[in-house]
Amino acid sequence: MKRWRFWIGVIISAVFLWWALRGLDLSKVWADIRAANYWWLIPSVAVYFLAVWARTWRWDYMLRPLKHVPLRRLFPVVVIGYMGNNIYPFRAGEVLRSYVLRQREDISMSASLATVIVERVFDGLVMLIFVFAALPLAPIPSESIRSVVVLASIAFFGALIVFFVVAAVPQRILVIADWLSGRFLPQRFRQPVMDFAARFMVGLESLRSFRYVFMIFLSSIVIWLLETVKYWFVMHAFDFQVSFFALMLMNGIVNLATTLPSAPGYIGTFDGPGIAVLTLYDIPVNVASAYTLVLHAALWLPVTALGAFYMLREGLGWSDFGRAVAVAGEKTG
Repeated sequence: MKRWRFWIGVIISAVFLWWALRGLDLSKVWADIRAANYWWLIPSVAVYFLAVWARTWRWDYMLRPLKHVPLRRLFPVVVIGYMGNNIYPFRAGEVLRSYVLRQREDISMSASLATVIVERVFDGLVMLIFVFAALPLAPIPSESIRSVVVLASIAFFGALIVFFVVAAVPQRILVIADWLSGRFLPQRFRQPVMDFAARFMVGLESLRSFRYVFMIFLSSIVIWLLETVKYWFVMHAFDFQVSFFALMLMNGIVNLATTLPSAPGYIGTFDGPGIAVLTLYDIPVNVASAYTLVLHAALWLPVTALGAFYMLREGLGWSDFGRAVAVAGEKTG
């Protein structure tokens, strides 16, 4: 990754960590971490991998216009991608899983990257639905959260509308892209850009089917409900209780925040908002911090370990991250 991108992520993570940790008595946080009942992590990890399987099922629906890949073959690719997101900044794991998919199934990277981007848009929309659904049932007095929700709603709904338009009239969009590239790009870049655009359009093919869109949306809700169930299981390891709707709200806010650039593993961008939401429900800040840090570790470690296993089994090395990013940036396909 380019160094300036890495340092932007580090700076944003540092700001969020400062926000999360300022004024904390770390000895109390550590005492709460040590006192947790970690048996609750077993069902939490199990339900999280069920959510990862649901993600695989969703991606299968999005890839079907390109190629049907059996879930048992697609699952390791998804896990490798999420491992990459956890250890590299700027969600480089998304590029890695498209690269691995190309290596294994001969599916164009630009087309599969289009499906990954659409995934993120649907994830954002479901997070907003969670926030809107939870606020009336678990209200919190926070104007800043309402402002974030309004801005995120504009961004995600706007992105979805753009993708639907592009998927509906791909030939017209290609004509516009050809005109823009001819007007603003040097000659040597025009054909690669148009080739990328054409393959990208193919990746949006699933948005032209009402059945596929419905299944993508439904599976997205299932995915994030399962992840909220994980939050609920981990909560029982600690000495506090909030409603499931409050955890839905926390899940929505936290995952909207992690769309920001950050250091690897969403350091800070996950923890700061999570602690802030819980303290609005009068949870002691040391308990909220201990819970959020353990939850973050429980989300990060299992899928990263399994992804590393699959990566080794596939014969991939750490250099493949850089190769995947280079392929995506230079020829993407």
